[in-house]
Amino acid sequence: MAMTFFERCLVFFLRSVSRLLLVLLSLPARLSSMLEWITGRTTQTSGAAASCSWSVSPPTEPLLLLPGVELARRIRQRKVKCTDVVQAYVKRIQEVNPMINALVKDRYKEALQEARQVDEMLMMGEEDEESLREKFPLLGVPITVKEAFELHGMPNSSGLMARRNVISNTDAIVVARLKQAGAIPLGVTNCSELCMWYESSNNVYGRSNNPYDVRRIVGGSSGGEGCILGAAGSVIGIGSDIGGSIRMPAFFNGIFGHKPTQGVVPNEGQFPNASRSQKDLLSTGPMCRYAEDLEPMLRIMAGNAVSKLKLDKEVSLLDIKFYSMEHDGGSLFVYPVDQELIQAQRRVVEHLESQLGVSVQHVEIQKMKYSFQIWSALMSKGTGGQKEPSFTDLLGDHGKAVWPVWELMKWMVGLSSHTIPAIGLALAEKLVKLNPSRNAKLESMAKNLRTEMVNFLGEDGVLFYPSHPKIAPRHHLPLGMPFNFAYTGIFNILGLPVTQCPLGLSSEGLPLGIQLVSSHFNDHLTLSVAKYLEKAFGGWTLPGRS
Repeated sequence: MAMTFFERCLVFFLRSVSRLLLVLLSLPARLSSMLEWITGRTTQTSGAAASCSWSVSPPTEPLLLLPGVELARRIRQRKVKCTDVVQAYVKRIQEVNPMINALVKDRYKEALQEARQVDEMLMMGEEDEESLREKFPLLGVPITVKEAFELHGMPNSSGLMARRNVISNTDAIVVARLKQAGAIPLGVTNCSELCMWYESSNNVYGRSNNPYDVRRIVGGSSGGEGCILGAAGSVIGIGSDIGGSIRMPAFFNGIFGHKPTQGVVPNEGQFPNASRSQKDLLSTGPMCRYAEDLEPMLRIMAGNAVSKLKLDKEVSLLDIKFYSMEHDGGSLFVYPVDQELIQAQRRVVEHLESQLGVSVQHVEIQKMKYSFQIWSALMSKGTGGQKEPSFTDLLGDHGKAVWPVWELMKWMVGLSSHTIPAIGLALAEKLVKLNPSRNAKLESMAKNLRTEMVNFLGEDGVLFYPSHPKIAPRHHLPLGMPFNFAYTGIFNILGLPVTQCPLGLSSEGLPLGIQLVSSHFNDHLTLSVAKYLEKAFGGWTLPGRS
């Protein structure tokens, strides 16, 4: 499907506007840097030392370097006190959060009280270890939660000023299930305004910063969650994903994130929740530093629906058919993939072929070139003639109407309560709906792509695909490349399970990663491959290492 004249004009217009906004937003930082240089306050460093000066310090407490399942095991066996574990994480957050602004509201007092209750229960010795494992698989394990999810007593604004005073009086379903499994929430983490941008910054909490380089983004919308995990301020967390909001932050912060098969994990209890036509695109899933925590979390979060998956099936990597696709085919909307990411993906392929003796087939799926257009068309799709809540409606929280053009004018003089990405999205929403016939063709293309992908993956296939075309960009730079999320967003349209897997650090000390994709209800395949790649390539890497 060739791009229409309208689409080419739209690309040119949106990129021009994005770059203008980027220049405007970058001016204060540029002026600040110039002043520092003039006054001699900037110290010239090079190589790894320069990288470390912008990163958080590496954790030194051994308890912070254990997977969640291992922490739970040691707590059950009374080898470590739950209060010591929780206190270690509280101390770590207090150490790193001033730099990264990931946790936006804590519940340390409540968490320590809950930890003491765990220790007291264990001291009574009324249940053996096996019974405790069955009832509380995550007993005493600290967890953080994306602020968009309801967590009793915590704010639930999703970065929207109109909701800054909203406090949750209940728990989202997945939060309740993880708490029932023994996890202890430490607090809630930052996100982008209304969870619809891939830099986590809003006017309620401000901006989160990457633990590997605070000058760079953490991704979005579950960016605070990815950030606190990457900084070792948490070991497991909860994210949601409608266009890559689990996988992009997991990639930028060097951790694991899993978008489950569509419909397996409940989405209820978050704001904003998906409207009727978007319910099939939204996924709630686990985020963590260690691959072995993904499956236990998924089991708990899915509840009885876990029976749809095959998590008990033994996986042999020798029986998997591997495929690799290094880029989307050259979309005009999306930037080219960084060479370091391509090289990292090729190292994975070479390792599997040399160490396991398997064959990895390189594929080119032509329709992937239209990922952004497909995602946009499906996101704006209505159902049955009913009016769906628009993004503009959500900006006003279904109260006072928000006019995007007027908000843009207010923003230019510092009077808008909304962020520029949110205003831009509200404006773009209007443009997408200008061409309904084109959207119908894209919807048909999405169905064909889904069929094509399912057919070649089958029940035993895993596809390697870039997590994002760019390694963690500097702050504000996403405004100049707003459609790069298409590399993750297309899999929300297809409903496929995807695991983001870290692959070490770049030459600048920033996380590399890859997406592992399988067909519906074959989450066990990507989770198994993630565990293998963690052993082969090191998994999460401590930030701040020289």
